[in-house]
Amino acid sequence: MKKFRLLPLFVAVSAALALPVGAQSLVDLYESARVFDASYQSAKSQYDATMARADQAKAAVLPTAGLALGVSRTNQEVIPDTGASSDRTYDTQSASVSASQPLYRPGNLASYRQGLKQADIAQAQLAAADQDLIVRVSQAYFDVLAAQDSLTFIKAQNVAVGEQLASAKRNFEVGTSTITDTREAQARFDLVTAQEIAAANDLRIKKIALDQLVGKSDTQPQSLALPLVLPALVPNDVNTWVQQSESSPSIKQSQIALEVAQLETKKAEAGHKPTLDLTASYGMNRYPDGNPSSSLPSSYRANAGSVGLAFNLPLFAGFSTQNRIRETLALEEKARNDLESAKRAVAQGTRTAYYCVASGQGQVKALEAAEASSQSALDANKLGYQVGVRINIDVLNSQSQLFQTKRDLAKARYDVLMCGLKLRQASGTLEANDLQSVNALLVK
Repeated sequence: MKKFRLLPLFVAVSAALALPVGAQSLVDLYESARVFDASYQSAKSQYDATMARADQAKAAVLPTAGLALGVSRTNQEVIPDTGASSDRTYDTQSASVSASQPLYRPGNLASYRQGLKQADIAQAQLAAADQDLIVRVSQAYFDVLAAQDSLTFIKAQNVAVGEQLASAKRNFEVGTSTITDTREAQARFDLVTAQEIAAANDLRIKKIALDQLVGKSDTQPQSLALPLVLPALVPNDVNTWVQQSESSPSIKQSQIALEVAQLETKKAEAGHKPTLDLTASYGMNRYPDGNPSSSLPSSYRANAGSVGLAFNLPLFAGFSTQNRIRETLALEEKARNDLESAKRAVAQGTRTAYYCVASGQGQVKALEAAEASSQSALDANKLGYQVGVRINIDVLNSQSQLFQTKRDLAKARYDVLMCGLKLRQASGTLEANDLQSVNALLVK
């Protein structure tokens, strides 16, 4: 009796553990991925390191100063030609402060400007990493939804085929159908069962990938709200999108890299130019025990200060400067070609994503019409089977066509949304706020 009294408790606990967690929106999972994803965190660390390296370049144009302190003990032995030798030991204490300010150093100025450009590159790289994270999270999100829809449709098809199999068996028993109908229905039922197992495994894999990306376990993405009206493509002109792609992070990086290469050429050319620095120093030497080489009192201190200009003009460096200039000019040309390649790649990617959205929207409308037609065909075949003008295989084929159309329609909707995000990514306009428009399409 005690065992049966505990049974409701066990059932309640099992039911509580089986309850699914609250469904998460696309924005929620994106925010989780920003904190958890290792690739994005690596990009942020690289950004911080590059910004720190850019600040280091300021040292090339700022003054430098140094403090030097010293203490020494000298033992002096005087050995005359005649007479006894004498020893003298004395201490020396010294302190000095020196400073230097570059006045004309073209190479240092170019290095400073390169540091500023490196900061711009770091910002473009971080923006690209953020856009990549948005696309990766969205793709994983819609992959799970597509796998869920596929499993749902296959389960529904399995039920429908099972009902058709039972009907074929009943008709065969009463002699109104042949054994062929039963075997065809059994074969289709076995096939759909195998598809259901594969679909369940595919959903499991897609969920693992999403969980790993966002750092959560058993994520439950919110489904699209049906009926669904996909957002219009604005602007509806591919050339406008291509023009917007000039702000793409990849183009920005290539453009700044060219400017950095041009500054590197100026640094190399500075090898032929003179340099001019302002220098200043102040020093003190103290002799507590006097200095045998001086006629001053036994204990004294000597102070000295100086201010001046340091000029340096390179005359010959073994042709290293000329060869360095040739190298930087070649690298500058390489950077220019890389920029052109980036522009072409971005333009092609933008056009590809644009036509993906445009054709995808047309495909969705066609599949919506095909879904309605397939449903009508299935209803007609079922009626024809009941009155004897259709055979079992006709009904099975109609069922298969309907559920395949449903799966294709669901996937086409996800593809349109993904192509829209990729279009913004290719054109360089993708931001986290763009996920809000997708969130508005989800079940609340």
